[in-house]
Amino acid sequence: MKNMSLFRLFFPQKDPRYIKSKYKIPDVINWSIELNKDGLVATSTELPGLVTNAKNPEELLDMMNDAVLEYFDVSKMDTDYIFDTLN
Repeated sequence: MKNMSLFRLFFPQKDPRYIKSKYKIPDVINWSIELNKDGLVATSTELPGLVTNAKNPEELLDMMNDAVLEYFDVSKMDTDYIFDTLN
């Protein structure tokens, strides 16, 4: 998904399936996505408080992944992303 960083050279990305299982992250998270004057706002329809925003659609998936990782308290040492596509 992303270019390998020096950080990932020393701390390889763990398999998203393993991370989902370990942190009990659902396989699918449904989102409501709205456009406002500042860009896009994505709100989970199932997980209270899971909200993020992005300036453009290209940035949205990264921001949603970051929000999910924060929500489930996943260490940045373990992974950068869980989902590689929007559902």
